Amino acid sequence: MFKYQSRSLNQSGNILYVMTKKKVLLLGIDPNLIDPSLFPPGWDANRVKAAAEDANKRLTEQGYEVQSCSLDLGETAESVVSDTLSREKFDCIVIGAGARLMPQHTVVFEKIINTIHQKAPPSSKICFNTNPSDTIEAVLRWK
Repeated sequence: MFKYQSRSLNQSGNILYVMTKKKVLLLGIDPNLIDPSLFPPGWDANRVKAAAEDANKRLTEQGYEVQSCSLDLGETAESVVSDTLSREKFDCIVIGAGARLMPQHTVVFEKIINTIHQKAPPSSKICFNTNPSDTIEAVLRWK
């Protein structure tokens, strides 16, 4: 997936377009920090990590530039998201289900959303997966 970035004229007067890959940021709580009893049936930290790696690989194969960002349970999550968004601009930001769907992570989720609101460009799309195995579908809804 590419986006038009700029254009210029070459020596012959032809227009040259510079295309860049769309950038996706995958944000999620480090699955090793989540209480194992909170995972849905059939899921554990290893399965979450494997599904996240697969999503990263599949998105890269489809032409996206992907960056994953594992977060803690709140001690530094806000500053990690802020630092990441200060260094790079992303076309799509995925917030993982572990940060959104578990009531005990509500404050972390609020911090993530507010940091995105402050630091990401208005054109950045925010999307949500329902579990790590449908991350690519979440991104593709906003391509």
